[in-house]
Amino acid sequence: MRAYGAERRRKHRHAYSRKDTARRAHSKGERSEVECVLLRSDAGKPTLYGSLTCQGIGLDGIPEVTASEDFIVNEVNKKSVHISCIKENASAKFLAPYTSFSRIHAKSRVLEGHVFDVNCCRFFPSGLVVLSGGMDAQLKIWSAEDASCVVTFKGHKGGVLDTAIVERGRNVVSGSRDGTARLWDCGRSACLGIIADCGSSVNGVAVGAADNSINLGSPEHMPSEREVGTEAKMLLLAREDKKLQCLGLQSRQPVFLFIGSDAFNCCTFLSGFSLLAGTQDGNIYQLDVRNPRTPVQVIHRSGAPVLSLLSFRDGFIASQGDGSCFIVQQDLDYVIELTGPDCDPVYKVATWEKQIYTSCRDGLVRRYQLSDL
Repeated sequence: MRAYGAERRRKHRHAYSRKDTARRAHSKGERSEVECVLLRSDAGKPTLYGSLTCQGIGLDGIPEVTASEDFIVNEVNKKSVHISCIKENASAKFLAPYTSFSRIHAKSRVLEGHVFDVNCCRFFPSGLVVLSGGMDAQLKIWSAEDASCVVTFKGHKGGVLDTAIVERGRNVVSGSRDGTARLWDCGRSACLGIIADCGSSVNGVAVGAADNSINLGSPEHMPSEREVGTEAKMLLLAREDKKLQCLGLQSRQPVFLFIGSDAFNCCTFLSGFSLLAGTQDGNIYQLDVRNPRTPVQVIHRSGAPVLSLLSFRDGFIASQGDGSCFIVQQDLDYVIELTGPDCDPVYKVATWEKQIYTSCRDGLVRRYQLSDL
């Protein structure tokens, strides 16, 4: 199994070329000058341009970097450079990959069984089992130890675009191009029901525990005894028809329906009432489930599609179709840029302990060490 982004997302090639080669300013020992770009998260604010010059490598092995007028180099080490723009009070830290896996497919255990492209995959909480969804309209559960397929779910009429695991994994949720979100029983390889029939592709799904203040409604029928962990859970659906839908996972009752600027590609919960959703035109909406009509904020760094969102510490990690991948945290007054992909889309981000992994269309899986920050 080789997992890539959905078919529609692969169409966005180099349309959003960036020039932030500042990330490579200190990768070589020779003197060099590169353009530096700070992308503004505030909608309508212009992108800031400057240049960085690497004067060489110091005796301690640290690059000696200077900035053009209006920019300051705050800190440099072997893996990162922190720069600021004086006039605009903007700042960013560019982090280089600790490792890049260039031959990942040649070395990895291949999980074979899907007929067409694999759109999504994720580990169960145990770390020993993998859930995948493909354009063959099937979901499969695999053993990560011996690559065997232990369960296949059939029922969708279109490609499976995203999945979510409910608690420890006795139930899973899927979103499909057929416009439905379905709940599945892993133990019996059966569909427990269609949670929502949207009439439009469900590009992303997320499951989260609801805050006590949120009314999820009551189910019209007694839930199946095979439903485990669905009570007091919200299901979030990122839809192709520009709608973001939230409903009670067990009750199947609507919580809210939000209309965005373009197709929603991905979504995630930050807390029991806070969530994020990313659109095809580059907007990241932060909403409060208790008052979803007006976004808490809209982050717009470029017009490139937002391809993945991941809750991280007290903030989040986002990746886009122009190669950008960045971390936003409440306790930091700057954005952390994960560098390397250049203009190739970063399809997915994952974390494990103190490491961040990204998958990119250039065929590389990159690993970043949080200790390098």
